[in-house]
Amino acid sequence: MAIAKQYLKTKPICKVTFTVPASEAKKVEVVGDFNNWKPKGAALKKLKNGTFKGTMNLPRESSFEFKYLIDGAYVNEVEADGYQWNEYAGSENAVLKL
Repeated sequence: MAIAKQYLKTKPICKVTFTVPASEAKKVEVVGDFNNWKPKGAALKKLKNGTFKGTMNLPRESSFEFKYLIDGAYVNEVEADGYQWNEYAGSENAVLKL
């Protein structure tokens, strides 16, 4: 798994590209604070090599908790900027700092 950040000079946003190697998966979505943990519209596209990839425009100088939803199972990003305990979920969420 990987996260790539591209800060735009002309706008206060960062293009964040999420990459998840999950060749056996049927569906991978990224959910978090930035989309109210709703998978609708958060699906990553499956590439021919079995990797799922997608890009989101997120506000700069922000921090978000998120997870991947891989075929219905929540999975943390191993290369996250950090982890935050979530009492509601009873587990840690990955943290993205922009």
